Order: sequence, then structure tokens, then C-alpha cells
Amino acid sequence: MKKKTVLFLCTGNSARSQMAEALLRNKAANQFDVFSAGTSPEHIDSRAIEAIARFGIDASDLVSKHLHTFAGKHFDYVITLCDKANNECRSYPGAAKQLAWDFPDPKNRAGDQPFFSTLRDINNRLTMFLLVEQQATEPMSLEIQTSLSTSDFSKVDPIAFYKCLTDDIRLKSLMLTHYHGELCVCELMEALNEESQPKVSRNLALLKKAAIISDRKHGQWVFYRINPNLPLWAKSVIAETTENNLGLIMSSLQQLDIMQNRPNKVSFCR
Repeated sequence: MKKKTVLFLCTGNSARSQMAEALLRNKAANQFDVFSAGTSPEHIDSRAIEAIARFGIDASDLVSKHLHTFAGKHFDYVITLCDKANNECRSYPGAAKQLAWDFPDPKNRAGDQPFFSTLRDINNRLTMFLLVEQQATEPMSLEIQTSLSTSDFSKVDPIAFYKCLTDDIRLKSLMLTHYHGELCVCELMEALNEESQPKVSRNLALLKKAAIISDRKHGQWVFYRINPNLPLWAKSVIAETTENNLGLIMSSLQQLDIMQNRPNKVSFCR
């Protein structure tokens, strides 16, 4: 079967597009001929090379190239990785299909490991790309169909999951539970300044029905925590929402700190 061609475009061709080229070659060199280029190419950032190597991929053959290098060449897919490249190449001549992805520039990204975090994000998007494009171009194998139908992410309905996040009590309960590990109804009532236990309990019941939280009983107390079997994508949503919006629950955390007669906690381990 003839390989399909993919061109990754970014402004400098110094990090994101190089990562995407190396990753897709590693994932599916038997299916795709992969290239990358920049609208204003720069030297490849050494931190990008380090991140790729840390991922276990040989990056020694990567070279920064100008978009003009591929003038007149046709590609099955042209994928831009930043808004600037997308604006400059919104309609790439000779592209059978064009996708616009936008990943933050690792040079300006916050965090301890910005280049590796960007590499991981691109890798996740490429995994999705391969699943979608394989299904679109050829019958999906029975092995992949079975994997998709039995994998963790099929156990949580994404529509129900996101609907649960639209309520103030449910969202803050998830954020507080993510931070503390486990909380009971009385602690959530105190943290959220809610006097109605049935109201809080009803919202927790909805979260439990959606398989987002689980509970355990200890004496007279029922403790709630994020469902340990929740798929990684859903856990990541809760974690990143909490970590990037602490201001939303800061007063609630302070309320918990001064709460009197909090129930004793015991380990989940039995």
C-alpha cells in the first residue's frame, strides 16, 4: 500500500514540528512519509532534541527546513502546529487535507518540563490522529475495535461527564476532593457554605451515578473520592481544572482548615 505523506508546519521548525515529525515516524513509518518545515526556520532547539531523545526516539537526522523546500509538492495531510503558521498557510496549495492544531510554544510555556510536556501533548494528539485516519481510510481491524470497546475511556460517557462539571457544587466538590483525596458530606457542606445536606448529597449522587466519584463507608461517615478507575483523560480534566483555578476553591480550602470536629480519616488500603 502506498504511504501517505504528512507535512508538519510551524513558524520556526525548531521544536513543535520537529517533535511531531519524529513522533509520527516512530509511530507509523510504515504508513506515512513524514516531513516538517517552518515559515521562518530557526536552528532546532537543543531542548527539543533532549525531549525527543528522552522519549526514546533517535533525533539525529532532524534538520530545520524552510517551507519553500517543498514548493510544488503535494501532501495527503498538512498539519499546522501553531496559530501563526495556520494564519500564514491557511490554505496550503497541494494539500489533500489540512488540519490546524495549536500547541503552546514550549519556549514560553510554564512548568518544570515545558518541552517534554509539549512532546507528550503532541504524542497524544497523534495517537488520536492515527485512530481517526485509519478508520477513515481502511476498515478498522477487529483487534482495534475490541480494544476501543473495552478500554477504560468507554466506561465513562463524556457527555455525562462534562454535564456534571456545569454545576457549581459538583465542580467545586470534585476540585476539593481532588486536592484532599477524600471528603465526606459534612466537610463539603462546610467548605461550600451549604446548609442543606440533601442538596449536597443529591449532587454527589449524580457524580457517583456518572462513575466520576466513588464512596466508602466508615462507621457513620461516608467518604467520597475521585473514582480510581476513571479514565486518564477525565482525571486529567479534573486535575488541570483544579491546579489552574485554585482561586475558585481557595476560600473553601480555608473553611476546611478551620472546621471543628472533622471526621477521622482512615486509609483506603485494607
